[in-house]
Amino acid sequence: MDVKALDKAIQEIALTRNELKKIDYNNPKYDDLEEKLHDLEDDFHMIFGDQLEEILQDIHDKFCPDSDVLYPIAYLAKSYDVNSNNEFTAAPTEGVFVEVDNYPGKDSKLVIIPNPTRIVLNIGKDKQEVVWIAK
Repeated sequence: MDVKALDKAIQEIALTRNELKKIDYNNPKYDDLEEKLHDLEDDFHMIFGDQLEEILQDIHDKFCPDSDVLYPIAYLAKSYDVNSNNEFTAAPTEGVFVEVDNYPGKDSKLVIIPNPTRIVLNIGKDKQEVVWIAK
């Protein structure tokens, strides 16, 4: 897998989602930006979907075997925080709900975050654990 291309694709989707979230439906740019986002997501799925599904399956097998694996696009956050060093983070509320055996009773979610591309397990409201990093 081309890790640099994967990271670039996720960053483009993340930045477009952030931009779209900032504008109103009535904004004349909204429809074009939404179409751009759908194109980016479709390309992401076509190029990286199968490989990421395998990685996600391994993560599910290890951490949350009772939860179904979804399409990789579902694991991208609705919005990301990006600092001045272009480092991306996602809130603990982001991601796909999973049942983690080691954290019973805790709301747990898996989310894909770029730069570097990694998959993070959000546990409750204040704990985040990196469970995979692209190499």
